[in-house]
Amino acid sequence: MAERAGAAEAAAGARAAPMRWWGWGEEGRAPGLSAGMLELLRERVGVSERPRPPVALANVRLGEPGLTAATAGRLRGIVGGEHVREDHFDRVVHAAGKGYPDLVRVRAGEPEGAPDAVLYPGDHEQVRGVLEECVRAGVAVVPFGGGTSVVGGVAPLRGEHGSVVALDLSRLDALHGLDLESLIVRVGAGLRVRALERRLRQRGLTLGHFPQSYEHVAVGGCAATRSAGQASTGYGRFEDMVLGLRLAAPAGDLVVRAVPASAAGPSLRELVVGSEGTLGVISELELRVREAPERRAFEGAFFGDFAAGVAALRVLAQEGSAPAVTRLSDEGETRLSLAAVGSGEGLAGLKRRLGSLYLGARGYGSGCLAIFGFEGSDAEIERRRGRVAEVVAAHGGLGVGSSPGEAWAKQRFSSPYLRDELLTHGVMVETLETAVRWSGLTGLHRSVAGAIEGALNAQGTPGLVMCHVSHVYETGASLYFTVLARQREGREIEQWEAVKRAAGEAILGGGGGTITHHHAIGRDHV
Repeated sequence: MAERAGAAEAAAGARAAPMRWWGWGEEGRAPGLSAGMLELLRERVGVSERPRPPVALANVRLGEPGLTAATAGRLRGIVGGEHVREDHFDRVVHAAGKGYPDLVRVRAGEPEGAPDAVLYPGDHEQVRGVLEECVRAGVAVVPFGGGTSVVGGVAPLRGEHGSVVALDLSRLDALHGLDLESLIVRVGAGLRVRALERRLRQRGLTLGHFPQSYEHVAVGGCAATRSAGQASTGYGRFEDMVLGLRLAAPAGDLVVRAVPASAAGPSLRELVVGSEGTLGVISELELRVREAPERRAFEGAFFGDFAAGVAALRVLAQEGSAPAVTRLSDEGETRLSLAAVGSGEGLAGLKRRLGSLYLGARGYGSGCLAIFGFEGSDAEIERRRGRVAEVVAAHGGLGVGSSPGEAWAKQRFSSPYLRDELLTHGVMVETLETAVRWSGLTGLHRSVAGAIEGALNAQGTPGLVMCHVSHVYETGASLYFTVLARQREGREIEQWEAVKRAAGEAILGGGGGTITHHHAIGRDHV
């Protein structure tokens, strides 16, 4: 069975217009900052006295396209004339991903570089033909999926080559086959995860992969970066979903068959999954899918401090009781999250349930909020929910009902839009993540936060450093940090580099963590 996304799905998925060239997502969707959050930022961080919107598209400065006419002609012969584009708009869209330095530069109209052309192949053979021609002509190739990288993963680096092209895979959007007995789907690498999920839901199935970039990311990008979704505790990371694949590389094609198991030694799949486009271009994937749950339910719990919440999550992870979504915010992130919700039902419900136990004894906004997402039948959800409630109570926590969880679920893909708003207000926004053993988690949390705070203070821009646990395993968990600080106008990249360097040194310099948990390596971590 070979199917393509229908018109409605294409509008929201693989054939959608590219994201805004200067920020995240679609035009017309820009959640504003609540009054409470803006006031907290003014007090703790500082905001620009005047808005700093992006420059007009026409004012983004690019170099002249460097692709020779002969090479461009041969590439048009491979993918079709309309699928080789050298116009200003396409080059700007593919000039950068969505990391902080990417957005600072492109909003100012000064991207570091841009591809000389953007190519849109329609199948594996065209991908193969493009690579062969680019090898012959000495042209660098950058695979481009949804363009959601936040670590410089799609930077158009030409290196020693005379020119560079972006290889946009959005036309590789086919659903090639669905094996219902084996629960395996075969798809083109350019298919958007949201579009695939909608197709699967029509068959009562789910991929179960919901990263924050869910609305825009392509399945090939998830494989190339070893993505982890928000429900990874229940469904696994993306590398657990990849059973087979097809890769076009300068040296030839690589095909990994989707078999249940093999004793043939190291799997070539492991070379490709996480290779970030350095070995070749993933054109097709065979993915494990599962039956869609009957329903989903989200709930919140409140702990007196971060250590108590971490201890509870460790018990749940090691005994196999952790729900599909298992998250814990530290005190700083909890405080900002409550301010961001404003007077909505999420905060109102939380305040009602907390009562005097925490709000009266500790003061508004202290403590740590956990979010749990349960999936399955009513009986399965109630069984797992009951065990989570027991563990939470045993660690001094308080269940606060569905309001905070439902509020998080409703807004879980909106944070990147808030980042655009913060940049307009002159606020630096950076995120970074790591993973570490349980025995070192609270220590690494303190050391990384302290290193970032020190770097910000040294820049004269003290800010907010927040963190949450977003993925749990038997042996440890991830830590996801968010940094907010007033930008050093004119020295934004220098400020960011100082923070990034301090955080990386704290993670690797005896902290026991990994330099990345799910954002991949990209240019930023090389």
